Amino acid sequence: MRPGYFRIQIWLHWLIALLVPTQYLTGGSIERTHHAVHMGMTPDRWDLVQHHLHNYLGIGIGVLMGLRLVVRLLWPPLPDGRPASAAQALSRALHHAFYAAIIGQAAIGLVASYIWFGIAPYHVIGSRIILAMVALHVAAAAWHTLVLRDETIDRMVIARRPPSIDNAEDGQREGDKHEKKERQQRFAQPRQQREISSRPRSLPDTGVS
Repeated sequence: MRPGYFRIQIWLHWLIALLVPTQYLTGGSIERTHHAVHMGMTPDRWDLVQHHLHNYLGIGIGVLMGLRLVVRLLWPPLPDGRPASAAQALSRALHHAFYAAIIGQAAIGLVASYIWFGIAPYHVIGSRIILAMVALHVAAAAWHTLVLRDETIDRMVIARRPPSIDNAEDGQREGDKHEKKERQQRFAQPRQQREISSRPRSLPDTGVS
């Protein structure tokens, strides 16, 4: 079976990767909107649009990340066959931290937007932590691709095949081998018979000299 992730896991990964930068592009609108309201001014219409977009996308990212966590627990990725190392342990820790940070960030943002705005400073701290983690993640991906030149990135690009397909292909290969062996045996048997029939037969000894 090919090591790596299933197609749904790959789709969730890249969808979240595309949505997270949008949060950083729209995050400033929240401060401007609240500042305008605090000063008794009407917030800019575009800032309001960005504010709502930031809120809804944040909730969506949290839901998608939770779904990705469930999928990962149900169908964990296959090992890549490399021996255990400190780099692998660090990579696993970073992945676990991503789940905790992004889901926690979405929860804090939800509370800050609709329940208690006083928790907003923790949301800002979380955004900086996630940004640092993303930078580390991109650097590690570049290291594997450009320096080590291994297949680590392929695990999140090339989908892992379901077990049923792998089993079917294994059975097909075994069937092909068995059929090839039988065909070789069928071809070999007439050849052996021809070799035996072509050998000169010795005359029987009649005792006459």
